[in-house]
Amino acid sequence: MQEIINAVNKWANLQPQSPAVTGMDVSLTYCELHEAVCDLRDYLEQQRPKVLGILMDNSPAWVVVDLAAQASGIPLLPIPAFFSAQQIEHAMQETGCDCILTDQPERFTSYSTSTTLQFHPLSVLSGSKNKVWELRINLPAASKLDQHIAKITYTSGTTGTPKGVCLAQHAIDKVAKSLCDTVEMTDKDRHLCVLPLATLLENIAGVYVPLLAGAQCIVLPMQEIGLRGASGFDDSQLHRSLVETGASTMVLVPHLLQQLVEHYEQLPVVNTSLRFVAVGGAPVSPELLERALECGLPVYEGYGLSECASVVSVNHHPHHRPGSVGKPLPHTNIKFANDGEILLKGALFTGYLGQTPGQSDYLATGDIGYLDEDGYLYITGRKKNMFITAFGRNVSPDWIERELVLEPAIQQAAVFGEGRAWNVALIVRASNSTDAEINQAIEKVNENLPDYARVKTWLAASEPFSLVNQQLTATGRLRRNEIWKKYTGLIEDLYITNTDPHRKSA
Repeated sequence: MQEIINAVNKWANLQPQSPAVTGMDVSLTYCELHEAVCDLRDYLEQQRPKVLGILMDNSPAWVVVDLAAQASGIPLLPIPAFFSAQQIEHAMQETGCDCILTDQPERFTSYSTSTTLQFHPLSVLSGSKNKVWELRINLPAASKLDQHIAKITYTSGTTGTPKGVCLAQHAIDKVAKSLCDTVEMTDKDRHLCVLPLATLLENIAGVYVPLLAGAQCIVLPMQEIGLRGASGFDDSQLHRSLVETGASTMVLVPHLLQQLVEHYEQLPVVNTSLRFVAVGGAPVSPELLERALECGLPVYEGYGLSECASVVSVNHHPHHRPGSVGKPLPHTNIKFANDGEILLKGALFTGYLGQTPGQSDYLATGDIGYLDEDGYLYITGRKKNMFITAFGRNVSPDWIERELVLEPAIQQAAVFGEGRAWNVALIVRASNSTDAEINQAIEKVNENLPDYARVKTWLAASEPFSLVNQQLTATGRLRRNEIWKKYTGLIEDLYITNTDPHRKSA
């Protein structure tokens, strides 16, 4: 079953001149997209790589490569741009990737193994100024992939070695179709891809869903969207792109939403064509969602996992309950363990690369939550993140951090307190914020927290949590182990030396 490929073929017949994929220097109608996919499919079937990797900036060429891999039945390995050289090498060797299409050949010049690398220019799209190179790699034989695997997406994980999530095409198709029906995507929509296409959420919600509906997918280079490197973001550039493209839908992670809201709060009038903005990847504060709505942004929170082929649940009009992550998509079955852990069934992955697939019908997500009486799903925290204080109280740090970062003086926060009588927050201060302003912000947040969850003191982090220092995942989640390893001595010192603690800078 190839739902997305079949949809492209259908729209190429029904509306051949309708715009399908639009980039900076080239745009494709559905007829042109169909032809480009078929041309590359034929080439790939001749070359027949075992696994096709892609490391490219967002562009129509990325979409063509993705679809051509589907059409030819070749497993695709999307490589995130933020991966280090070591992580890229790990992914290539683990998957047995013997061919990569890239617009960044310099990323492979320091490849550390003794394998032979061969670079060839490849014409993926005529008329595009973006040069694509085909990199052939002679790798030692890797373990054979399951024949049903269509895509291997790497999770950010909590360590420097990410895990490969193996997805079958039928699972990808099921989620994309279910999401398309739920958000009522039509051929009148224009989706602006804000996240990198190597991010599974954008890949499915931003490319496959529009193509299923015969809509237009707008894929601009990341710099044109406002992303600068691994962690920089220009909110005004994103606003300009929204206005210029007339986008009706987009997907954001919480950090980008917060910066966009702060930008819009400074404008006299916010005028966009947006009708649906999905936000997910990490917890979102209800207050931030309220501020977004007050700015005129139609924001709806959702929830998903790579292991479930991305989206599991999402709010949408008219089924919207702020504070929840929406109702589960129709294909999803959900139940709960005795401790409240969410267990999911429907469109599950085939397993982690190199590991024996689990035997359970349901996936243990590691997230704690519940369904209300109307079927809306609520996420209350991560099972592994929860800690128990010295007084035996369970604390979800995600909840506290979510409230802290809403304060203008605080850019990022990580809370610790396992086995302790009081909690410590590691704070990344916002630009130009003073110690006094941070103290006031923490006091304000504490007023709405129970005593066991309150922050008694804080440390100033020496640098922001980011992809570069491995303290943040691509979707904005904290890598707590990495943060703890860096600051454990300073935090432990606070507990030892401070009976009446106050701020101590890192």
